[in-house]
Amino acid sequence: MSAATQTGDAVALHRDILTTLLPAFVGPVAPEWVLARLRAGLGGICLFGENVVDPEQLRALNASLREANPEAVIAIDEEGGDVTRLFYDRGAPFPGNAVLGRIDEPELTRRVAAEVGRALAATGCTVTFGPDVDVNANPDNPVIGVRSFGADPALVSRHSAAWVEGLQQTGIAASAKHFPGHGDTATDSHLALPVVDVPLATLRDRELAPFEAAIAAGTRTIMTSHILIPQLDAENPATLSPRILHGLLRGELGFEGVIVSDALDMKGASGVHGIPEAAVRALAAGCDLLCIGADNTDAQISEIVDAVAQAIASGRLPVDRVRDAAARVRALGATAPAVPEGPAAPDVIEPAHDDEEIARVVGAFEVSDDASERLSRTSGIGTVIRVDTVANIAIGVAPWGPFAAEAVAERPSWLSRAEIVPLDEGSGLADPAALSGSVLVVGKDLHRHAFARAAIDALRAVRDDVVTIDMGWPSHDRAYADVATFGASRLVGDAVLAFVDGALAPLAAR
Repeated sequence: MSAATQTGDAVALHRDILTTLLPAFVGPVAPEWVLARLRAGLGGICLFGENVVDPEQLRALNASLREANPEAVIAIDEEGGDVTRLFYDRGAPFPGNAVLGRIDEPELTRRVAAEVGRALAATGCTVTFGPDVDVNANPDNPVIGVRSFGADPALVSRHSAAWVEGLQQTGIAASAKHFPGHGDTATDSHLALPVVDVPLATLRDRELAPFEAAIAAGTRTIMTSHILIPQLDAENPATLSPRILHGLLRGELGFEGVIVSDALDMKGASGVHGIPEAAVRALAAGCDLLCIGADNTDAQISEIVDAVAQAIASGRLPVDRVRDAAARVRALGATAPAVPEGPAAPDVIEPAHDDEEIARVVGAFEVSDDASERLSRTSGIGTVIRVDTVANIAIGVAPWGPFAAEAVAERPSWLSRAEIVPLDEGSGLADPAALSGSVLVVGKDLHRHAFARAAIDALRAVRDDVVTIDMGWPSHDRAYADVATFGASRLVGDAVLAFVDGALAPLAAR
């Protein structure tokens, strides 16, 4: 073999390795190292909220990325609910999966997904990491919750298929996640390695059913989870497991699209091995495109490329596995819609919602009889206790609920007239009896946080006008959820404003 041939092979291999990587960067403009890597074959970029200023800036950014590499995958975590990147500054104008599941009209789910797809296509994105097709079997799940369509596998399956179909009709590729199912966990895989130890029959009937539906609907990609499932592989989390990815997902379920890893900077993937070694193991297991995480650097990419190249040279990682992965990623990028040449109409980015649509979301709320009775006799909402908990890393710090809705409202609502009292784990609640007017407590997953439970207990002990609004996934007994909204997107926040207005209206009319 000539020296020129060897050099050419080395360059091709280097390009193939780069094509399997999906890093991220900080800021609204791509750094030069990112553009240089894209020109050298980098597979694409994962966008976060901090990369987005407005739709036109995002379109320009994506045009610069695609100019550097026309086949680049431009991925974004836009689930159309609590997890949003396109609307990270103001909250998403979509209901979110759990609300769609409660309404249970697959055609509505299909339409919402198409709205998400059109907004992403207008800004030049090519893949969204959605839908979340996990069956939320555990109400204490700290990372899935309202990102799921529900706790029933059949319901989750039909809405997963509808979301994939609606999204992909716009040209944006879907990514059903988190394979083989993150719904029955009590640990956040961003922070540790969750274990799902249930019988194999349960896994097949519950966790796998929505993925089978998404595959049948044609999902272009599937994202793995960093969870340990002893019944399938007692040693490796799914992202690093050949048995789960090659054996189950490719072999048994017949998925032929791109397998994307969840972010490798999460402790569930790299807490033991480090990111470069996790990348090697993920590729060997069957992943094609590796999400590296947030705030990556050129030096970090070099470390990963070197680790993969060394694994190939030593025989640990077959070169054909890397070539196959790179070919799948390039095919995904090559079929993406072009970046639009001009800005999109505002209603393409953010569809308007009329009173009927808001009422449909309100109809998905679960409201106790006690809550209805307390609201019907109140003289007005005087105090709103805003419960802020440590943000789920996937959700981040996007504005949420009625607070997000009020911030962009054309007219002030009852919320603007109430006193907003912030409450978090580091702050205490003042004298509950001294709070003015009737009291609303608004938060997410209230039952999971001791400080929130303690504050609600203290309020209830001295007052009979307290109503709790849980905008997360409530406990089975609904002990701290007088009203359960099953989502905290801005649209759901609009629905909360309308719901309370409706509850107060009869009194105002008297």
